[in-house]
Amino acid sequence: MSSFDVVIIGSGPGGYVAAIRCAQLGFKTAIIEKYSTLGGTCLNVGCIPSKALLSSSHHYAEIAHFEENGIEISGEVKVNLEKMIARKQAIVDQTSGGINFLMDKNKVKVFNGIGSFQDATHILVTKNDGTTETLEAKNTIIATGSKPSNLPFIKLDKERIITSTEALKLKEIPKHLVIIGGGVIGIELGQVYLRLGAEVSVVEFMDRIIPGMDGALSKELTKVLKKQGMKFYTSHKVKSVERNDNTVAVQAENSKGETITLEGDYALIAVGRRPFTDGLQAEKAGVKLTERGQIEVNDHLQTNIANIYAIGDVVRGAMLAHKAEEEGKMVAEIIAGQKPHIDYNLIPGVVYTWPEVAAVGQTEEQLKANKIEFKSGSFPFKALGRARASSDLDGFVKILADAKTDEVLGIHIIGARAADLIAEAVTAMEFRASAEDISRMSHAHPTFAEAIKEAALAATDNRALHI
Repeated sequence: MSSFDVVIIGSGPGGYVAAIRCAQLGFKTAIIEKYSTLGGTCLNVGCIPSKALLSSSHHYAEIAHFEENGIEISGEVKVNLEKMIARKQAIVDQTSGGINFLMDKNKVKVFNGIGSFQDATHILVTKNDGTTETLEAKNTIIATGSKPSNLPFIKLDKERIITSTEALKLKEIPKHLVIIGGGVIGIELGQVYLRLGAEVSVVEFMDRIIPGMDGALSKELTKVLKKQGMKFYTSHKVKSVERNDNTVAVQAENSKGETITLEGDYALIAVGRRPFTDGLQAEKAGVKLTERGQIEVNDHLQTNIANIYAIGDVVRGAMLAHKAEEEGKMVAEIIAGQKPHIDYNLIPGVVYTWPEVAAVGQTEEQLKANKIEFKSGSFPFKALGRARASSDLDGFVKILADAKTDEVLGIHIIGARAADLIAEAVTAMEFRASAEDISRMSHAHPTFAEAIKEAALAATDNRALHI
């Protein structure tokens, strides 16, 4: 029986980063992954492949604007979905190989198979060939991630009624893709196939898309996507999803009790994700789960069993790869006796549509609900020279600051490169910057980042310069 200081179950962003940090701290470390490739959902069927398809489809969509940029193309421009999917897979394979390299470099022992607890210090690895091996672990980190959720009355056939996993490897461009769920996953994949020529309809139970983000971002993204051709049915509750040969009928009811039926050739179920603990047998180690199926942890991500920790999608909080990474590093350092911390308010959220959407801190709705007095400043991208030069005119930056102290409480961006720009916002808020602090920092011209400075000026006595 092999013994380790730390055994990590799951090799997603949280798991593999935890393994690297544990190894850096001198721990004898092992990682267990049930699939043949490392990287978890994010790398294999989530963040990386979806961004690859978003990038490819964005290139195709941009061709429509080449002529206005003085670029003429002779001949027909066509989509080769098979090549696009193959490129996506090549990127996944390369990135997964990179994680294998990092495990070797850091001397992390990799076990392929299903990891299940025998007790609080022993983990059984059941390999794909049916053989088993028992590992002894002084400490264990559960990083088993999440799986797509479903509605109880919907029967997934993974052919026409699909999840995001299948949507990443379709063999044809849908004629009409009906998406159930207007969150990040549904909207991103919807834009991929919209660009490629599909009709896309989104059915959302809440009264707006991306409902967890600031209402102004939701309103602007809806406006832009409608302009691109996406259709929305918000405040609609799905009643049934039925397949008939090569068509799928989605029936939904609005708040007035009126029923609509959308008929497409594919229905994408994107109603969120659920913690994945199948096969873990946490009960054998005495680990408690919440009513929602999450692993119960304290502020140090420690379960009720002192030597067992849990991180990422399988615990409370936003299901984000970078949140899992931060938690993986934190647990490794806690095991080493250090005192790290995470400010969950400063974990940014991003939607990788175009324009991109990114936010950190509190929304206007949250501040109002908590009766916090605030001031707001916004600046539109269309007023930026850089945005005009690249024809990326949609969107704005919105800064919310404390009415009395001027401390920045939230920054919300929709526009070109918002996913990268949000890092400036996180940095500023980590150091508790005021809106005036940001307004006095020099920003290179011409850049998209100037919108952050101008929004800060707008939040500081309405002093924006270029509008």
